Amino acid sequence: MQSVLRYLDLTSVALALLVGLVSLVVLEIFRLRSLKRRLPPGPTPLPFVGTTLYFFKNPVRLIKSMVQYGDLCTVYIGRRPTIFLNSLDVMKEALVHNGIVFAGRPSMPIMEWISGGNGIVMVTYNHAWKQQRRFALHTLRNFGLGKKSVEERVSEEAQCLIKEILKQEGKAFDPIHLTMNAVSNIICSIVFGDRFEYDNQRFAKLLKILNEHIVLFSSWVTLIVVLFPFMIRLPGPHQKIYQNVKAFKDFIREAMVEHRKMLDPENLRDFIDAYLVEMDKNSLNEDSTFHEENLVMSTSDLFLAGTETTSTTLRWGFIFMMTHPEVQERCHEEIIRVLGYDRTPTMDDRAKLPYTHATVHEILRFGNILPTSVTHETMQTTQLRGYTIPKETLVMANLAAILMDKDHWKHPDTFNPENFLDENGQFCKDEFFLPFSIGPRVCLGESLARTELFIFFTSLLQRLQFSWPPNTPPVDLDGILGMVKIPHPFQMICRSRDVHHVQIHTHGLEVLMSSKLKIRCA
Repeated sequence: MQSVLRYLDLTSVALALLVGLVSLVVLEIFRLRSLKRRLPPGPTPLPFVGTTLYFFKNPVRLIKSMVQYGDLCTVYIGRRPTIFLNSLDVMKEALVHNGIVFAGRPSMPIMEWISGGNGIVMVTYNHAWKQQRRFALHTLRNFGLGKKSVEERVSEEAQCLIKEILKQEGKAFDPIHLTMNAVSNIICSIVFGDRFEYDNQRFAKLLKILNEHIVLFSSWVTLIVVLFPFMIRLPGPHQKIYQNVKAFKDFIREAMVEHRKMLDPENLRDFIDAYLVEMDKNSLNEDSTFHEENLVMSTSDLFLAGTETTSTTLRWGFIFMMTHPEVQERCHEEIIRVLGYDRTPTMDDRAKLPYTHATVHEILRFGNILPTSVTHETMQTTQLRGYTIPKETLVMANLAAILMDKDHWKHPDTFNPENFLDENGQFCKDEFFLPFSIGPRVCLGESLARTELFIFFTSLLQRLQFSWPPNTPPVDLDGILGMVKIPHPFQMICRSRDVHHVQIHTHGLEVLMSSKLKIRCA
């Protein structure tokens, strides 16, 4: 009798669980149908996971395909609806004309876990964000952002990078460490007051951690945690993300301690010095957001944004130059015709180098490393193109659709600098060129990125030739999408364009180097 009752009890429990599960699924289906009637069209979502599974196969192509649903479309990240802005007009309407309404950042458990709600990039539009961004912009400008001094730093670092690359001349090598080190040295000179040699093992380890962090954010690990936030505290590969963040924060804290010991408020050396002084000024101000945790995360944001995006774009540039050697040769010929081998490029040379300038823009357009920009969130319920968009709705700017608009670009689906040249071969600006986004959340370091890309790219092509190693298979140009769209690992071969000139320039580097930056690459 007891065994029969036990069997009945188990059956009842199983039946109750099944009924409960079916009820949850039915309720979720009704919820999704209700949302679909009120929100813009889009791919059909599945219960609980939404349209997330569609992103597994080829997320970049999926993002490009969103234009089939019109100027606006809806996808579901888990259970949350996300509005895609698929045209330039609707993007301007949302992010510029109603910029404050769309200036929020989503509250995501994984980001809270990493940043604690501090920093600049992932903080929503509020008092803290305004204070931190305003201070960062003001301080970066004081230390050279947008001025000749930063331009000179980039030019000097480009020569160091050339020398390091030439150590690998004729051999296949992966350029990831050298490009990351070179680019990060620019932001490091502003944030930490110094640069790091290419053979600095401690800094090399930090860059390796940074790259691993980017790769992890591009993997299924992060997607699972986004869908099921309760997993954050459980053991698993996602814990490596937290360990990497902690290692980088520890690096910044050590720098902060050293800066505090040598701080002279009358002679500020860098961003950290300026932040420490600001913390002291506001120590009794209850409204202040200047504290140690914000210093750590703001520094981290500046370092990450100032390193990963530009170095990734340069690596895409290498790929495009090796894949299109005719473009590489035309750039080199134009550079030598204008600059020769001995004069380093400046930003003023852009007008004299229209094809090279156009090529840099085409690398940004076709490389498209942020196909959806950084996720926005509505600050209040609003209207957009006849739809009611509820408060706290995720919004993504579909930069991929705009940068490859078939009705606008001359060569939308291929790499071709002619996209930025007029009929006379002169460079022409284009309003569809928005790799740094628009509105209140436009990229903080846009001017620095533009300077770095033009001077690094022009300096490299002035002296070096890049090619694929023999028997290299075709490259997947869709890359790997995560925090940014990174290329699959690759190797390349470099050769000096003119050994005589390179040797002369290398021996003369000490004359060019700024003693203030302590550059010792010569």
